[in-house]
Amino acid sequence: MFERQGHYDEDFARLVPRTYDLPELPWSLAGRLERTAVAVMHLDARLAASGLAAGWQSRCDMVEATRVLILDGHFVDIGDVVLHDAGMDVRSPTHELTRAAAALRARRTALARKAPWPLSIDGLAALRGLTPGSGEVEPLVKGKVGETDEEPDDDDPLASHFAEIDAILARTSKTLAGETPIPKRRSHLVYDPEVDEAENEDLWLDVVKRTEKWPAIAAAAVAWDAWTALGMYPRQPWLGLIMAGSILRARGLTTHLLPLVSGYKASRYRLQGREGGVEKVEAFARIVDEAVAQSEKDLQRLTLAREAMMRRVKDCRSNSRLPQLIDLFLSRPLVSVAIASKLIGVTPKAVDLMLAQLGGALPRELTGRRRYRAWGIV
Repeated sequence: MFERQGHYDEDFARLVPRTYDLPELPWSLAGRLERTAVAVMHLDARLAASGLAAGWQSRCDMVEATRVLILDGHFVDIGDVVLHDAGMDVRSPTHELTRAAAALRARRTALARKAPWPLSIDGLAALRGLTPGSGEVEPLVKGKVGETDEEPDDDDPLASHFAEIDAILARTSKTLAGETPIPKRRSHLVYDPEVDEAENEDLWLDVVKRTEKWPAIAAAAVAWDAWTALGMYPRQPWLGLIMAGSILRARGLTTHLLPLVSGYKASRYRLQGREGGVEKVEAFARIVDEAVAQSEKDLQRLTLAREAMMRRVKDCRSNSRLPQLIDLFLSRPLVSVAIASKLIGVTPKAVDLMLAQLGGALPRELTGRRRYRAWGIV
């Protein structure tokens, strides 16, 4: 009898709609949130005035892609991420490297569109890699491969075969570019069949809508807490902080995506399950403060390195590739001779000559080897 009663209780719990109650925040917290918001806007202004915003964001995305795995108990080398991003893998990609590449692609996808777009059903699906970045999948074929809306040309008997090949090549190109999803089977050994992801998405987007009149920092904090409480996408836990950064970007505090994972790691804040709404918002504000502090330090390093390297460009010829090498150093956490040779379009010997031309302004060598050498601004 007790077993049946427990069974009925479970069925009744499934019928009750899930909700997320917004916390009540006191007015005394307004000053704390305002200071954090001003710090974020000050950083955004410094990035815009420095001319290093693109390079800073590129370095930030790659570093964040490695640190999201550290929080999840895994490790991936930043050099492997840089080489994989350049299409120059020295070994077969591991599972950790694939996850880091997915996190890097999600951050770039969130930045590629206007700010409110990630906070939508299409945005969530695209950041997970399930739909194209445009939010719509244009059918390339109808029915079987080669059956398009156009009538085959009877004058050319090979036209239908060429159309079929073009359709396959188009689908393959979009799949390799990460635009068109590959159909996957959801194994019950990996995914919980009782979890309704669509319902969780609706609940989370409802929380974002209900907090749209709140201060930006508080809205992002509550959205991140709701993301964790609802258990959104257990296999992609790094998406929560990306969405919190997207909320700050959508609310106009910044035009960039802050390194919130680095701030979370530096703040040493860990959920215990006993915190109230005020404690969670204050903890998220500390995370944002740490992210801003680390971003300012990285911007200062990039500024000093650029000033030192640009002094070597004054005596160069007008067709010199040295400025492109400097831009490469400013946009990546690690640069090797092979990467510079491929991305700049010169021979490895020319890269060695440009590195020697930088002299004392050359960034620090990171490997300490003779055969494989890499440099970076640290």
